[in-house]
Amino acid sequence: MMKIRRVLSRVALLAAVSLPFAGVAHASQVTIAVGSEASTLDPQKRDDGGERAINDNIYETLMMRTPQGELVPGLAAAPPTQIDATTWEFKLRPGVKFTNGEPFNADAVVVSVDRIIDPAFASEQMSYFGTLTGAEKVDDLTVRIKTSGPDPILPSRMYWMKMVPAKYSSDPKFATEPAGTGPYKLASWTRGQEVVLDQNPDYWGDKPTIDEVHFRFIGEPGTRMSGLMAGELDVITNLLPEFVSSVPKSAAVQGVETAVIILSTENEATKDERVRKALNLAIDRKALADSLYGGYATPTKGQLVNPRAFGFNEAIEPYPYDPAQAKALIKEAGAEGKTITIVGEAGRWLKDRELIEAVGSYWKDAGLNVEFKIEEFGEYLNQLFDKNHRPDAVFVVNSNELLDADRETSFAYQAGGTASSNKDEEMAEWVKQARVETDVAKRKELYAKITQKAHDNNYLVPLLNMQDIYGFSQRLDWAPRVDAKLMVKEMKVSE
Repeated sequence: MMKIRRVLSRVALLAAVSLPFAGVAHASQVTIAVGSEASTLDPQKRDDGGERAINDNIYETLMMRTPQGELVPGLAAAPPTQIDATTWEFKLRPGVKFTNGEPFNADAVVVSVDRIIDPAFASEQMSYFGTLTGAEKVDDLTVRIKTSGPDPILPSRMYWMKMVPAKYSSDPKFATEPAGTGPYKLASWTRGQEVVLDQNPDYWGDKPTIDEVHFRFIGEPGTRMSGLMAGELDVITNLLPEFVSSVPKSAAVQGVETAVIILSTENEATKDERVRKALNLAIDRKALADSLYGGYATPTKGQLVNPRAFGFNEAIEPYPYDPAQAKALIKEAGAEGKTITIVGEAGRWLKDRELIEAVGSYWKDAGLNVEFKIEEFGEYLNQLFDKNHRPDAVFVVNSNELLDADRETSFAYQAGGTASSNKDEEMAEWVKQARVETDVAKRKELYAKITQKAHDNNYLVPLLNMQDIYGFSQRLDWAPRVDAKLMVKEMKVSE
């Protein structure tokens, strides 16, 4: 417990840290603090929470979710129709335009689909779109999306794919000067400080009540809180649990994020299954949930699949906390004193650095030498998604907005997947089969096999299922969403 207290004491000091802020916002403006700067404003390139927070207000998708999570039409005029086993047809809303003047139509959908699945484009979001093979135009307002096999969750996938303009998306300026169909458009991007959005005057939907949005990049949680308490910020993400009662308003929702460490099965430090098992047994997850997160997190049940997602394996037991067995396994494997490197970042997720350091401390107690590589977020993403040079251990808080196990299994379980670090071809084949299996019972059985095998082989170190904790100003009226999207059109302010 001492290691957690030391981490907490360092975090508490951050509350006293402050940076200069701009003047107090007026009624038609809000200022939102996020933990990391966007690495790009191309909405299809990276799997980057900073980018997503901004682009969720600039771009839109064929399907969308209500704040409570119900899947409903977005840029689609109605739910899609399944033409055959591998074809879904979408009817599109008429009269919608991108902010650069291009029409939103079937051509834009075709380009959006083909662009994101193009291997040369190397999108980090491919774990969301593994079945897609392309799209074809029927007429200006009708498009058909094709899949490699039957895909029971295709409508959910199209809730995640942001639509881009057919022509302008190939312009080099697109990554820094975005053009979407959403309620807001880019006004300015001051590197290292903030992105400002203005209301889109030609937006096809209901007009938002907020005219201007400032997204400020503030990695330190204490600094975010200082800005909120000073009245300079309206929303802060990742509010420290110990300060929930100190802010003007707060809200916590059970999110769709799971903290996990992905282990390499090939690297010298982690290739021995006994070492990987020891890394799981060495961690007291309940102590982390209670002491580090104040109960705003729960220990995982031995898997990355979110408990709310289809395919969650109820039969898997949580990894026990057994430091004695962890030490014995490290000794048995001849790994005492070996160095294991954890790659991570700081500021993107709630208490991410503190969680990484606490886990590393447990591993040191088990007999390993632990090195930390806490990277700037863009470089962290480079290492997370580098399939050719896998870290010994890489920390990530993985989200599952699709509410289906395909998201996690294609991200971190499937060999060759977006961030996977194993070479288990049998398990990879099961992931492929589950993706196109339409029999619900058989699909669930496949996910049970996948998650059980990964658990037994200790390919991952699942840690905690996280709650999303927000602090916001007294003048802000807003209910956080279950998918953690910061949709400014759902916010209202009063003086």
